[in-house]
Amino acid sequence: MSEITVQTLLFWTFGIMAIAGGIGLLFNRSPIYAALSLVVNFFSLAGLYLSLQAEFLAAIQVLVYAGAIMVLVLFVIMLLNLEEEQGVLEFNSRRILAFLLGFAFIAEMMYVMREFSDRTRYALAEDFAYGQVEPIGEKLMTDYLFPFEMISVILLAALIGAIVVARKHTYQ
Repeated sequence: MSEITVQTLLFWTFGIMAIAGGIGLLFNRSPIYAALSLVVNFFSLAGLYLSLQAEFLAAIQVLVYAGAIMVLVLFVIMLLNLEEEQGVLEFNSRRILAFLLGFAFIAEMMYVMREFSDRTRYALAEDFAYGQVEPIGEKLMTDYLFPFEMISVILLAALIGAIVVARKHTYQ
């Protein structure tokens, strides 16, 4: 009979909390409650990192995602004055175009991921220190520079999209 260690118990607890936070994000009709579910998910992921002895990633998860990104999400929710979703979706040409662009983006990401899926080329060494800053920074700036830069381009596109959506429309 196998023993349940504290680490295993914490891993399952944080894993279940992360899944519950994700489900809450998807199925909440209120944007504020969905954002709070996302906070639960972020903190649960930080707990998972701690249970895997990656203290640096846990600290970054809390500082960047649960702190900065969630403040940005809450500002966008307040700026757009989003209210509870009524539940009826109407399809129009913009939604179809958005769906097609989203599908093209996902297909492109799958193609890029397939190109980088060569595990022998990008595999980390067995003795890689996941919880320390220096090895992570060295790997990001050498072996993973292209994916790192692609993430910055995607975040810039999201920022420009948020500005375009948030600006006031002055139609006469």
